[in-house]
Amino acid sequence: MGQSGRSRHQKRARAQAQLRNLEAYAAQPHSFVFSRGRAGRGVRQLSLDLRRVMEPLTASRLQVRKKNSLKDCVAVAGPLGVTHFLILSKTETSIYFKLIRLPGGPTLTFQINKYTLVRDVVSSLRRHRMHEQQFTHPPLLVLNSFGPHGMHVKLMATMFQNLFPSINVHKVNLNTIKRCLLISYNPDSQELDFRHYSIKVVPVGASRGMKKLLQEKFPNMSRLQDISELLATGAGLSESEAEPDGEHNITELPQAIAGRGNMRAQQSAIRLTEIGPRMTLQLIKIQEGVGEGNVLFHSFVHKTEEELQAILAAKEEKLRLKAQRQDQQAQNVQRKREQREAHKKKSLAGMKRSQAEADGDSDAEDPGAPPEAEGAGQQEEEDEAEYFRQAVGEEPDEDMFPKARRRRPNGPPSKKRRVKERKLDRGSDRRPPKAKGKPWRAQAKLGPRGAAQNSGRGRPRPPK
Repeated sequence: MGQSGRSRHQKRARAQAQLRNLEAYAAQPHSFVFSRGRAGRGVRQLSLDLRRVMEPLTASRLQVRKKNSLKDCVAVAGPLGVTHFLILSKTETSIYFKLIRLPGGPTLTFQINKYTLVRDVVSSLRRHRMHEQQFTHPPLLVLNSFGPHGMHVKLMATMFQNLFPSINVHKVNLNTIKRCLLISYNPDSQELDFRHYSIKVVPVGASRGMKKLLQEKFPNMSRLQDISELLATGAGLSESEAEPDGEHNITELPQAIAGRGNMRAQQSAIRLTEIGPRMTLQLIKIQEGVGEGNVLFHSFVHKTEEELQAILAAKEEKLRLKAQRQDQQAQNVQRKREQREAHKKKSLAGMKRSQAEADGDSDAEDPGAPPEAEGAGQQEEEDEAEYFRQAVGEEPDEDMFPKARRRRPNGPPSKKRRVKERKLDRGSDRRPPKAKGKPWRAQAKLGPRGAAQNSGRGRPRPPK
């Protein structure tokens, strides 16, 4: 049996081809098309039609919520390789279209004077040519009348060119060009005409009947005597089926194109059918950054050199203050980090010292309490000793409050003190004194728990 499946070399070649395709796809420009704010139903539909124009290098199912800001979109666009934003918005006075280059700008703001949706354009045509295969490749961009009319016009042309991948005229496959995007500039009114067309290539030099047969659309030949009448004159066909071709759209094909009769080095006619949308744009201003920055060009506001210098100085001062705040914040962060490290070291040293004292390590050095703590402890014990004197009426023992200072009597010792010292000198082997006011017989014998214990039922016996 032969080896089933692909060989090792075929798998390797296919993997390398897929990698090259991914790299080529990632190198092409990609875009996000969405609307911002309360745009309305018409503007939202216009944004969806613009997505159809930018396919397949755009996010067809992009959803932008109201809470998403422009910074959120920019943050998402970076990892996805998005290079352009096409944003539509609406105000009380007009509709605006912003074209933004990522990640650093510039931002071109246009005012939409007129627009027509795809459904309106298609409904106005007798026969339209629009199918899904046309949107598998980006359209061919055609710029008209973008001559030396100023730097802003040159910048507009560059921005529109970077929206779509570049084309190598020597290696391009004509079968991938199914659509055409025409942007025409009118220097008198300073407006842009945005048009979107479908491209159809048909052979020329054949009769209408032959074209009909090549397209596999057999006409009604019931009135004809011979098929030669159909091939020679195209009898029985309506005039609407024949489109006028001339020198303006007839060319010689450099390669074969999909379609019956479109052979290499043969004459074919290129026909355009508008599929929408239409827009009439007017440039308002050009900014440096993404939605903010210095205004490089403005159609309505013109500033003098002094005003520009004042604006530049104010911006530089703002940047200087911002840098100063950032430096101060960095110093504060460093200072707090050092304080945390010092506190951490001090805490670890205290934990080690406490553990060494608990383990009974005699070799560990005891730094002792700080003098403030010693003074506070001594003052507290003196207060307790004073409270003991007032409550008991005697001096506390030496081991009861070691840190408290003992009060020395100024005058001669009292009688009570002399009796106490005399008792201490005699020793503790003497018999305890009798209780005052009670005879020996009235005292009960106490047990180990302090309860009175009687040896008999009668009166308690006196102790021996």
